[in-house]
Amino acid sequence: MTTDVPRTQSPEGSSPEAYRQPKGVERYGVEPVPDEQRTVRWYDLFQIIFNVMLNPGLILIGGLAVVSGLSFWAAVAAQVLGVLIAFSAYTVMATVGVDYGLPGIVSTRAFLGITASRWLVSLLRAVSSAFWFAFQTLAGAMGILAVLEAWLGVRPSLIGVSLVFAVLQASVALFGYGSLTWLSKVAFPVKLVILGYLFWLFANHQAPGFAPSEVFSYSGSVGWKWAVFAVWVNAVAAAWFSQVTDAADYCRYSKSRKDMWIGTMAAALLGTAGSAFFGAYAAAASLGRTANAFEVIPGLGVGSVTLILVLVVLVLDNWTVNVLNVYTGGLALANLATRLGRFWSTLVVAAAGTALAAFPALIDGFNDSMSAMGNVFAPLVGVLLADYLVIKRGRIDVPALFDPHGPYRYTGGVNVLALAWWALGSIAFFALPETVLPIPFVALASGVGYALTAMVLSARRDGTAPRVDAPGELGQPTGSA
Repeated sequence: MTTDVPRTQSPEGSSPEAYRQPKGVERYGVEPVPDEQRTVRWYDLFQIIFNVMLNPGLILIGGLAVVSGLSFWAAVAAQVLGVLIAFSAYTVMATVGVDYGLPGIVSTRAFLGITASRWLVSLLRAVSSAFWFAFQTLAGAMGILAVLEAWLGVRPSLIGVSLVFAVLQASVALFGYGSLTWLSKVAFPVKLVILGYLFWLFANHQAPGFAPSEVFSYSGSVGWKWAVFAVWVNAVAAAWFSQVTDAADYCRYSKSRKDMWIGTMAAALLGTAGSAFFGAYAAAASLGRTANAFEVIPGLGVGSVTLILVLVVLVLDNWTVNVLNVYTGGLALANLATRLGRFWSTLVVAAAGTALAAFPALIDGFNDSMSAMGNVFAPLVGVLLADYLVIKRGRIDVPALFDPHGPYRYTGGVNVLALAWWALGSIAFFALPETVLPIPFVALASGVGYALTAMVLSARRDGTAPRVDAPGELGQPTGSA
């Protein structure tokens, strides 16, 4: 370990054996993972996160950015910059998983109060996970329909394919973390080989616009225009800011912080660059007319074998990302309904996501949905980071997270100051234009405002400069309200 934070075993009274769940599934829900089971190294984590980032949804976003008018390189850069912004916060909150073996959503009890964490953040994250599950399912189903039409001459219902696809994906997530690592190891090399082959098809297609020199010089209708570029940076950043509270979920089995930092950040940047490059290339080759790369491929005149390979990569892409969407959503709901346990909470989120997959309009409303998520999650992430890094100095009292009358009760289970700055940040978000990148701006402003206010109030109360890492201060309260 590269941190001096002591590892903590499961708190008394929160044994995973208490849940009635099927045999053979992951046992740990809201409880910390024991020290002896935290053995995942950076390369295993890299495969999981890389598979998450290389998916039909992010490929589609790269294409949508080109269709909106951006040049090829601007579309790729916008997506990578958005992920870099989000993962700067994401990897910080992932340390909660490495240090304590906790799900990220459970750690928010320390920052926002036990009641606010359970009834507010858990619901938001569960809904967000269901939305992402549906979006990814629809993006993959659209590609599957295009392939089936070119291969077999049939075009089934988009809703029907989406629902069947959703059920197949959700089934893997129910088994837990072990199924995620197994699926990632299988999918990683297969996806790389098939996508590499598909890119080769694009680059060697004889139609005008497909040659690498033509795609790389594609300028779009607006090129690098900042007003459009910023919209896509914000959209991508918002998508991943909405998952910062889940960052620890992927890393709670990690062996060290070093493994987490290397595996997560490298996979995020490389996986995003790959998705953006592939999606933007196909859209630019079609001269900005088709956003979905998997709808472009059948038009290349390829044979049945290639179309089958496309189906394989679509299924694997969606499985690897959506298993994690449902898995983290299940942990979020388990933080609220603790008696359900991880398995049953995951099943509820999977059912909600499957129902949402019956509404294709989610694809058309992507930017509006991301704006709404940014409004909610940008100030929340800022407050969480400020409380974790500045007020608590990266330390959490794990047993207190499970004590409704303990130090993280705050006022009736709510850290009122944290929620106030969260609300102020949300209001400010609406007033800011996209051109100022409201996602990172609001997160930074909310976090700084919260930390300064907390320290000022603490100093006035005590009459001395506050020790922000000491028990009993505003950020680390003792006793119930």
